[in-house]
Amino acid sequence: MTDILDLGGRVALVTGAGQGVGRQVALHLGAALNSGGVVVNDYVLDRAEAVAAEIRAAGGKAIGVQADVSNLESVKAMVARGQAELGPIGVLVNNAGNAGANPSPELAKPFWETGPDVWQSFIGVNFYGVMNCTAAVIPGMIARNAPGRIITIISDAGRWGDANLEIYAASKAGAAGFMRSVARTLGRHQITANSVAIALTATPAVERTLKGDQERLKRQMERYIIRRPGQPGDVANMVLFLASDASPWITGQVYPVNGGFTLAL
Repeated sequence: MTDILDLGGRVALVTGAGQGVGRQVALHLGAALNSGGVVVNDYVLDRAEAVAAEIRAAGGKAIGVQADVSNLESVKAMVARGQAELGPIGVLVNNAGNAGANPSPELAKPFWETGPDVWQSFIGVNFYGVMNCTAAVIPGMIARNAPGRIITIISDAGRWGDANLEIYAASKAGAAGFMRSVARTLGRHQITANSVAIALTATPAVERTLKGDQERLKRQMERYIIRRPGQPGDVANMVLFLASDASPWITGQVYPVNGGFTLAL
């Protein structure tokens, strides 16, 4: 029987893949790409190269590339290198997120007490980063004349709306809307575009926030049907499905991977 999750010889680019969800997505795709390869991106080069080394150790092909996704020229250079070393990119996973590599110390203030310079911490990586990377890979995807996949990791903050995270929620909701329009534009080229909305997931950033506070974690889990934090593998499983030939007729959608947090939305 044919393995419908086998990605064949495609090349995948995963942003923010040096840790957490992005790392696991890169590992999942690396195991399924057969003769293809993975461009592992991170703002911190050592992290990107470490994950690329894991993929190579498991028998796959991968390179680690440093780039700031909020900077279009940096993104274009990353895509050019990935294509030169591994081939045309057929799968893009926009995973880089949170507050970016250098978050403003004023992000904890109410947004109305700050301004665009502070808001850019969220908007630069979560919204412009998605647009930059998508714009950089589309010409090559179209030129391949083969099925392509664009997948963006968003947040339930953009669907549910979290108090005190207005700018973050807006940037994630904007990315989802952008994906829907990209799906409509690129469908005729056999390129799909979907989003995966995640809730509380056990990433290094979440672990730093909780700092082992089990009571706080328990309170947060009260809103969930499955009362545990998500694991990077939960998200990577959905990304692999959407990146594969198991999903050729799925586009313009948002898939929650959230333990039932937003059951009715």
